[in-house]
Amino acid sequence: MINKLQDTEKISELRALSRRYSDTSILMHEAIARKAGLSGTDHKYLGLLIERGAMTAGEFSKLTALTTGAVTGLVDRLEKKKLVKREFDKHDRRKVIIVPRTENVIKLLQPLFLELDGKTTALVTSFSDRELEVLEKYFRSAVQIMEETLVKLTNHA
Repeated sequence: MINKLQDTEKISELRALSRRYSDTSILMHEAIARKAGLSGTDHKYLGLLIERGAMTAGEFSKLTALTTGAVTGLVDRLEKKKLVKREFDKHDRRKVIIVPRTENVIKLLQPLFLELDGKTTALVTSFSDRELEVLEKYFRSAVQIMEETLVKLTNHA
């Protein structure tokens, strides 16, 4: 029996579906960002800050491959909306720590994600344990491949 993934047509179909998923995700997040008064890029970078927690501007620059000037502009925009705040490092006042104001972010974004969260939870809970294992394996492996590609493209480890 031939593995279905070895079938060139099936691989093409899955790649096309993956691109459609990625494109639709970008469009949806852009729409959510606009409703929240943010750019799509600022919305996604804010998500990184919420997920990873407070970090120095330098660490954020390294993580995102943004220039320090671009990080400053991003923080200025998010700080103006009270979604992050700047704090000085207690040990080195030259370092600025970007601190997400999680409560404000939740207040802004939660209403926009409420229906989506409910629908995705219903979808995920419709899968069997075996199907969930396959999905988890795919997403973990796909993220690893994308992270490796990101490192290669941005020349940082």
